Amino acid sequence: MIARRIRFLVLRGGAIGDFVVTLPALAAIRERWPEAYIECIGYPNIAQLAQIGGLVGHVGSLDKAGIARFFASLPCFTSAQVDFIRSFDLVFSYLHDRNGMVRENLELAGAKQVIYGSPLIPADVHAVDHLVKPLESVAIYAQGAEPRLPWPDSADPPVTADTAVSRDRDAYWVLHTGSGSPRKNWPTTHFLQVAERLEAAGRGTPLFLLGEADDMARQALQGYDRSRVLSGLALPEVAAWLRHARGYIGNDSGITHLAAALGTPTCALFGPTDPAQWGPRGSHVRILQAPDGNWEALTPDTVYSTC
Repeated sequence: MIARRIRFLVLRGGAIGDFVVTLPALAAIRERWPEAYIECIGYPNIAQLAQIGGLVGHVGSLDKAGIARFFASLPCFTSAQVDFIRSFDLVFSYLHDRNGMVRENLELAGAKQVIYGSPLIPADVHAVDHLVKPLESVAIYAQGAEPRLPWPDSADPPVTADTAVSRDRDAYWVLHTGSGSPRKNWPTTHFLQVAERLEAAGRGTPLFLLGEADDMARQALQGYDRSRVLSGLALPEVAAWLRHARGYIGNDSGITHLAAALGTPTCALFGPTDPAQWGPRGSHVRILQAPDGNWEALTPDTVYSTC
């Protein structure tokens, strides 16, 4: 007789950083039940990182799964949705659910057990510790865990960017000047000064990473060598460049969390936000906090000498 694999469903929205700080929870579930089937419903372009890293077996879309129905006061589920929810032994929900409606609707649809973790991070708790706390209800204790994203060499997409260097380990640095908010961004001109010093010292070629929302940084880099700018990359391509880099320098952003989770030597720059709550973890991580949250008080000399 073949035993049935236990099945878990994880519901997680949020941006890149929100997802990366959830990796310890996924890793703890995988470690506890190594043979389990784990499915993650979220934003596939982000959640695919966990699938590539072997932490989940399948990734689905919040939209395609019709999760919006679970926020309704009078939900109407399709038979396919009911069959889908009932197929899991345990549902971990990290969706916004202040009044408990999502949890009630999951149970109404047939969920056998629902464990809820609020995606809202309290000011006095590190994001990772907050997100692993609900797992204690199934005897998983992971306080102090570090996000780790296993990444097999076979998962590296081919190089598509026209850059000044190949993706050889230790040949380059990645600098990311953006974040989810302009107030969290150290001036791009300061990043450029650090880049110049890295190259002058023979420590590797500095490459600037630009995302879709990094318009201000893109303007500041208009005169920069375009072969040293990584732009328009899908997230697995970004991860591949990060994991082979000699080092990474960036603001309080999702990409910084991703770099740290991949094991890249990371220098994380914090201004008005609190690294005690959102700082990436690991012995390979250096966190620099601008004095009194004043970016101008954090000098290129300080960043260069620390990273």
